[in-house]
Amino acid sequence: MFIDIANIHVKAGNGGNGSIAFRREKYIPMGGPEGGNGGNGGSIILIADEGLRTLMDFRYQKNYKAQAGEDGRGRQQYGAAGKDTVLKVPVGTLVKDRETGIVLADLKENGQSFVVAKGGRGGRGNVKFKNSIRRAPHFAEPGTKGVERDITLELKLIADVGLAGFPNVGKSTILSIVTSAKPKIANYHFTTLKPNLGVVNVGVGQSYVLADIPGLIEGASSGAGLGHEFLRHVERTKLLLHVLDASGQEDRDPVEDFYKINDELNKYSERLSYKKQIILLNKMDLPNSKENAERVRKELGDKYDIYEISAATGEGLELVKKVAYEQLLKIEDEIEFVDQSEVERLFDKKERDTIVIRKEDDIYIAEGEFLERLVNFTNFDDYESISNFQKVLIDKGVIERLRDLGAKEGDSISVCGVEFDFVE
Repeated sequence: MFIDIANIHVKAGNGGNGSIAFRREKYIPMGGPEGGNGGNGGSIILIADEGLRTLMDFRYQKNYKAQAGEDGRGRQQYGAAGKDTVLKVPVGTLVKDRETGIVLADLKENGQSFVVAKGGRGGRGNVKFKNSIRRAPHFAEPGTKGVERDITLELKLIADVGLAGFPNVGKSTILSIVTSAKPKIANYHFTTLKPNLGVVNVGVGQSYVLADIPGLIEGASSGAGLGHEFLRHVERTKLLLHVLDASGQEDRDPVEDFYKINDELNKYSERLSYKKQIILLNKMDLPNSKENAERVRKELGDKYDIYEISAATGEGLELVKKVAYEQLLKIEDEIEFVDQSEVERLFDKKERDTIVIRKEDDIYIAEGEFLERLVNFTNFDDYESISNFQKVLIDKGVIERLRDLGAKEGDSISVCGVEFDFVE
């Protein structure tokens, strides 16, 4: 079964907590701090694998977790890092944030990887906070939370050239002749149930990938038939070979068919309207083909290159193979699906959203899982521990956000239930 879209939930491992520990040995009554760091949490990593053809593996398993890092221990022992979880996906997979639809990564090369959910950082043990002034810190650092995200995996097949056109115009037959692909070929009015790919060899070291793009019927852009399932694959192609039935069989008009298919392509994605197209007038061996071919040339000949072919006899296909290759050399590489600035803004927002700042009555409240863990690891009876707590609030932007909300000297601040006076 061909599966080209999957929604999954990924959760990276939390970082381990730093340890608060001191040396306790005979004859050493004033042993110093020796709490070790927590281990980093494991990440969720996606890797493109050319051996995969569908997203079938993600059809039944929807949730993926990475291992959490271990907590630090005494005697300066570090916690072990959590193991990464590696998920293999087909080459050509787009990774999208499901909430916003933003494309996070385009895995279009074999072996290309992307960390879709980064593991939390292990917290530092109290030995790391020792210095010439602070000799015996009674605090450590909590590990940070691993990233959790709902994502959509969307496969857009890697093909240089796509065969577009209504069902039963001969696309599958053309593919089988000019490549080694073996698609199902039959005289039916429905559409191929999965895209078929093949390699066209033009000469020594000269080849390209050709795809039969199914799902193109009237209303496909609105989801009719299998439209939305397969129109996404057209976006990858650099060049479209638009196949028309020049015979006019079944009372079809090739000129009308051309406009209908292009209308569906443009409705689905505006970027498709800019793709180079070559028109292939197929079934030229059948009656009425010459007359219909003349009409197509009169209507479209000033805008498009038009070639007459017959998939049944092989007429004109060798020329088309070479023409398509020559056109590919003139077309720039495919458009980039990833907007890095959008991704950075999303990641920044996610980071800020882990800490919630709000005002309730006359109290300014700061909450969030990270702050809750920070509070639990702070010794509020220890001056040095409180100083570290305040430093973390500054580093995480909490103080700045409180100011932006209107907090001023003397106002009451609640951090996960612990109240303070705001001091500038």
